[in-house]
Amino acid sequence: MFEGNQNHFSDLEPQRAPIGIFDSGVGGLTVLRQLYRQLPNESIIYFGDTARLPYGIRSQAEILHFVRDILTWMQQQQVKMVIMACNTSSALALETVREEFNLPILGVILPGAKAAVQQGKRIGVIATPATAKSNAYRQAILEIDPDVQVWQVGCPEFVPLIEQNRIQDPYTTDVARSYLQPLIQQQIDTLVYGCTHYPHLEPVLRSLLPSEVKLVDPAVHVVAACTQELDLLGLKNTHPPQPTRFAVSGCPQQFAQSSLPWLGCTPMVEVVRFDDAAISQIQKY
Repeated sequence: MFEGNQNHFSDLEPQRAPIGIFDSGVGGLTVLRQLYRQLPNESIIYFGDTARLPYGIRSQAEILHFVRDILTWMQQQQVKMVIMACNTSSALALETVREEFNLPILGVILPGAKAAVQQGKRIGVIATPATAKSNAYRQAILEIDPDVQVWQVGCPEFVPLIEQNRIQDPYTTDVARSYLQPLIQQQIDTLVYGCTHYPHLEPVLRSLLPSEVKLVDPAVHVVAACTQELDLLGLKNTHPPQPTRFAVSGCPQQFAQSSLPWLGCTPMVEVVRFDDAAISQIQKY
């Protein structure tokens, strides 16, 4: 196991341990941004599984394998809590790994569903194909309020376009229009970002949607849930935070470049490789 460049926390100071966040790529930066706003004292480790994205076209078995890899590595980094900043992982793996790992793990779907039913009665969900197929949002929303109507659309092209930083590309607008059309025809009053990548597309989506449609970003609400959980567990940090650590399984330079518009700076990025034998950590870039 890699032992260098790690913050070590005594059992007497668990509050100072970092929060782990993971996603398939830059999508989880929308959750990171909310952590900076709502919990500015928390130290954070961000992991992007860029070597294996997109998650949204993977099977449940693959997603579960990936999530176990990441959570094992997060435990090695001595995190106090993990936020699955990935709707596909939340839909397909959350309940299983909560039983396997002895640390608090939060997903984005339930907080997003709770927020959606507070906003409207005709709810559209845009998501990766795997999340849409799982029906996780529909089930969560209808459990909270059986009287609402829910429509889901799988959007396989969104994550690759965002990861390639093609948000301003006219092709992206055309793709978005085709995904939103069936939801607009149903006269939705609320649209849920069923993938943490999708808030990056907000200017495009807003330009295509009727002005009265409310947008729900689960990132805002999962961090609010994180705040409540930290209070409940007595783990909220009151000390100044450590600098955020960024790690990826793929190309660090590509992640650094893709994340620049959302972070406002070029992050230093570590590389983590997963294999069946061990988890190895490679030098920073």
